[in-house]
Amino acid sequence: MSRSGRAASAAGHGGQHAAVETLAQRIFKGTYGEGDTLVVPELMAELDVSQTVLREAIKVLTTKGLLDTDPHRGTFVSPRDEWNLLDTDVLRWKLAAGVSSDFFADVLELRRSVEPAAAALAAERRTDADLAELDAALRTMAATEDDPALLVRADAAFHTALLLASNNRFYAQLRRVIVPVLVERDRAAPASERRFGHPHAAHAAVVDAVRDRDVDGAYMAMLELLDVSAREHP
Repeated sequence: MSRSGRAASAAGHGGQHAAVETLAQRIFKGTYGEGDTLVVPELMAELDVSQTVLREAIKVLTTKGLLDTDPHRGTFVSPRDEWNLLDTDVLRWKLAAGVSSDFFADVLELRRSVEPAAAALAAERRTDADLAELDAALRTMAATEDDPALLVRADAAFHTALLLASNNRFYAQLRRVIVPVLVERDRAAPASERRFGHPHAAHAAVVDAVRDRDVDGAYMAMLELLDVSAREHP
């Protein structure tokens, strides 16, 4: 491909990405409601993209459950229960648009189903490298008394390390859902507003059980950590 051809390809890819982001943001902000039909010629002119670029952008959003097509209706916004919140882009757009307390409650229910079991598996299967990652997250957490932003990063690192330490490929993948929501929740509730003390001790209890290969202890310690989290973020 010639240099001009490569430049055109890059420009087209950039235009597609921008179109995907714009359309997704409009869907999540409610500019386009469920069932609304997209008028392709108008969007091409408004976004200043070719029909090919817009079609590719629509294809991306269709695979993520945000859009659907019908021979009679054309391209339209899918019902919300079709949106794939396990997709990292969809979750990112959802968080950026703002979420309600019931959204965090739903994620907490997911965490209660996943993280205690992941902790139990970590106690059984963890490696020295897994422990090193957990210990590193704990050390950072211990040093965050006056640094809320650092505490958010330490908490994210801890839960990432724990899910990976389960050595279960599906639990490990769920870090892509759980951790971004934790970060958004913690940003919305600064450490200065904590009612139940610094979280280091509760996290350390999980790591101690994982270190000791105490399967039941790890499960219960993680469940207690989540109970504290639920009280901290009602």
